[in-house]
Amino acid sequence: MHKIFILLAFTFACASTPAFADEAYVEMTGGVSANGKQTDAVAGIAVGYDIDLDERFFVGIEGIAEKLLAKETRIAWGIGGRFGAEILPRSKIFTGVNWQSKDCRECSDAIGLSAGWEQNLTEKLYAKIEYKRLFIGNDERDADVGLVGIGVMF
Repeated sequence: MHKIFILLAFTFACASTPAFADEAYVEMTGGVSANGKQTDAVAGIAVGYDIDLDERFFVGIEGIAEKLLAKETRIAWGIGGRFGAEILPRSKIFTGVNWQSKDCRECSDAIGLSAGWEQNLTEKLYAKIEYKRLFIGNDERDADVGLVGIGVMF
């Protein structure tokens, strides 16, 4: 895992093209959540806003709603932040942290750490891929979540 963060830091240091932030976005996501005991499909939606720090880097805030597509689960609501940079024209990477409510009555809430890549498909439409590690606690298994998504920027 630390290799990912080293790669991200190196990429941020070497990036030299301007970021395309200062924008609101809405995205739909889908993927898989696995905790070593079971694997379930997951679907979600996110809304957020990114703010330019300079020509390359941005910070953002994001609200999420995710649902494990399994019986007896409910929507997990969350809020978090992210930091990223444009690494190629129309392409950016990011890392983030968020808090999520519990997705079942007996479950615990979670803290998520994530890393991802977004690629503009058009001026307002983008695709993304994201990995998130959910740290759940209370002797519950942590989960690995892989997501793909499509979003619209405003």
